[in-house]
Amino acid sequence: MSKWQSYQPLGGEETPREANGHLEDGIELDKHNAGDRRPGGLSHSMRQMHTYVGDRTPRRLSIFLEPLSWAILLCVMLLIIIIGFWFHGSLAGSAPEDILQYIDPLIGTGPGGHVFAGASLPFGMAKPVADVTGSDKMGGFAFDGSPIAGFSSLHDSGTGGSPSMGNFPIFLQPSCPNITECYMDRSARPKAYDLNSVYASPGYFTITLENGIRAEMTAGERVSIFRFSFNETTSTANPILTVDASDLPSSVGDRSIAIDPETGRITAEGEFNPSFGQGTYKSYQCIDFRGGKLQDYGVFNTSALPGYTNTTTSDFITRYYAPRQGIYARLADVDSKDHIYVRVGLSWLSVERACENAETEIPDWSFNRILEQAQKAWRAKFKPITIDSTGVDRSHLRNFWSGVYRAFLSPQDYTGENQLGWNSTEPYYDSWYCIWDTFRGVHPFYMLVDTVSQSRMVRSLLDVYKNLGWMPDCRMSFCKGLTQGGSNADVVIVDSFMKKLDGVNWTHAYEALIKDAEEQPKNWDVEGRGGLTSWKEKGYIPFQDVDAGGMTTRSISRTLEYAYNDFCIAQMSNATNRQEDFEKYSSRASNWQNVFNPDLESMGFKGFPQPRYSNGTFGFQNATLCSKLNNFDGCYLNYGGHETYEGSPWLYLFYTPGDMASLITLLGGREAYLSRLDKLHNSGVLYMGDEQAFLVAFLYHYAGRPALSAKKTHEYIPSMFNGTITGIPGNDDSGAMGTFVMWSMLGVFPNAGQNVYFIIPPYFPSISVKNPQTGKTATIRNVNFDPEYKRIYIQSAKLNGKKYTKNWIDHNFFLEGGTLELVLGDTESEWGTKEEDVPPSLSTGLYFG
Repeated sequence: MSKWQSYQPLGGEETPREANGHLEDGIELDKHNAGDRRPGGLSHSMRQMHTYVGDRTPRRLSIFLEPLSWAILLCVMLLIIIIGFWFHGSLAGSAPEDILQYIDPLIGTGPGGHVFAGASLPFGMAKPVADVTGSDKMGGFAFDGSPIAGFSSLHDSGTGGSPSMGNFPIFLQPSCPNITECYMDRSARPKAYDLNSVYASPGYFTITLENGIRAEMTAGERVSIFRFSFNETTSTANPILTVDASDLPSSVGDRSIAIDPETGRITAEGEFNPSFGQGTYKSYQCIDFRGGKLQDYGVFNTSALPGYTNTTTSDFITRYYAPRQGIYARLADVDSKDHIYVRVGLSWLSVERACENAETEIPDWSFNRILEQAQKAWRAKFKPITIDSTGVDRSHLRNFWSGVYRAFLSPQDYTGENQLGWNSTEPYYDSWYCIWDTFRGVHPFYMLVDTVSQSRMVRSLLDVYKNLGWMPDCRMSFCKGLTQGGSNADVVIVDSFMKKLDGVNWTHAYEALIKDAEEQPKNWDVEGRGGLTSWKEKGYIPFQDVDAGGMTTRSISRTLEYAYNDFCIAQMSNATNRQEDFEKYSSRASNWQNVFNPDLESMGFKGFPQPRYSNGTFGFQNATLCSKLNNFDGCYLNYGGHETYEGSPWLYLFYTPGDMASLITLLGGREAYLSRLDKLHNSGVLYMGDEQAFLVAFLYHYAGRPALSAKKTHEYIPSMFNGTITGIPGNDDSGAMGTFVMWSMLGVFPNAGQNVYFIIPPYFPSISVKNPQTGKTATIRNVNFDPEYKRIYIQSAKLNGKKYTKNWIDHNFFLEGGTLELVLGDTESEWGTKEEDVPPSLSTGLYFG
């Protein structure tokens, strides 16, 4: 447990006054064993058993007992002790382990991680947390040293770029007897907080501000509930609750807030800008409070300078710079022993729907009921995975399960709340930040443990295609997001198809794939692909392509990504007996070779992808450009962003996941390929904080050296990926970083878009996954497991008792269940090294399973 996790949520149902007695005691958790985070019921039962045994022990013994009596007495005492320890152990062994104890939502909340630390349901819309003022506020809260400006209920997780949402933040000040002396504006009101007060667990977040207010929050589907309490020295004379018309990125737009003078209900609606896309969206909220009576209310309309006038009208509408305006409600009859509750209903459709959502989900104002429901929902998500963690350091369990947890935060399920007016009964998911990041590990993870959600997400993507013309690569707040590379929803679709996902209209899905491959949208910055005329005629995206409609940058990385997109389509074409399409797209899948310049030298190696003009001649981009060695920030999504995206030509050289065998041949064979791959890992060029790097850690498998892939994962986990607030090397990107940890520690890693998983030893003695479609369980078991991780090399393997030499496995293992047994040693072996043991490639014959 980190030092920021000292506060625990309150336990039991309560009224405001009744709960106060538990304020300092915490949840039903043994305070002396808080570091264990064991369920309180088990701790109490164990203490009761010790008391029971002790009460049966004689208080005083006579020294005049006969020797036989002494012997009998000692035997009885020994028997009681043995029974006690046996029963004690039975209690501990019979209770299921609560996975929530291992999850730390604060991992990645240090600079750069941008992880959402607050309360949420899996894929939940309501995401309340405390919002900081610093530059790392993309997820609302961050350990960046900046104070708290408010508490808002809409957030995303792990994003880069501009902050996202944070609409209509609330703020509570403990005492405001003179309204003209209260700082309500977000530039003046922020408060520092006690570092040791910050605590988060699935469905719960709490923090204590320097003004003596402790804020707790939990979430339902479409509603947040906050519980504010006061310390003993804090004055509660006329606390003031504010709601302002701002959001985290300080966007501008038409907004209005109103207060009902009878009930104190505050309603808010407004227009906002997305963080990484084009257009605007509308947000609606319904805010109620309990714990004090409404004394008065008004509108604040401020500037950045101190000293301003507060008006006393009940509503306002602003047309230009909304963030400095809002409504306040001043309360009376608040006892310092009371709580103030604030319920925030949310909707994307209307204020009326927001109020309905609040009243439907939390009619009883029960904070703890909502928290318990959230915890139950999270436990259900983790249930398919079972770990034997004997001997494993607790930090590895925290790292693994926290990565799993973050993968379930996004995308967000807005079904029934689509404000775009589609006539559709399909699921609607939003906050796709971005598929370029998540197709590699997040969506294959759902195929492993949550196929129901993955099916709904695929249907949602296809519904976007049906209504808007193309599937998105990135999408947020009902707006089209910027496309970073290829049309990578194609990879998500084909990955799901290859792994036999239920519940999808695959004919419709194939139409969407062909649309991406063949038709160029007017604005391919936000959907589809660009440069398709050149792509079809020349076999690559030219440098400074004349094909208008988007940013003509990233010609190298787009060529490589389009090639893999077409490889994925070729697989589905072949599997569905569309032979003509298969030949077309398998040919285009080799287009990556058309930007390979065999003459370019870098760091002692020759041959790299390079920009290429329309006339066929090569341009130049330094092979280390946009790496940690050379202008790291030079390849972002802008008009001067160079020809690779968020990575160097050194990195993109290895992005040929559909045909690694051809790349090995192109580079001069296995040994030359391995030398090049080692140089990438060991020279400082590779940056593990971007998702393209994930697959690179496992590419040794294609050269018959799976042991080196295992070695690389242990170099990166836990040195770069660990259980601290800085425990991820870059933006979490909707759980992408978390799934790299999860897959690596699970013992397989997917080549997304294919029916292929690379095998390495799990970080645990064994791990099992129950398939949600078939109900079958697949187990990966280590023999000679070493918790010091010196024995990390596979010596031999058996699949269901039979010898298994391939260094990869397909999804049928997870569909049909079985046991993969790995015998480990401390040196590299011959296992998985032969030509017939390596994963398939386009040039060596496709594999469908």
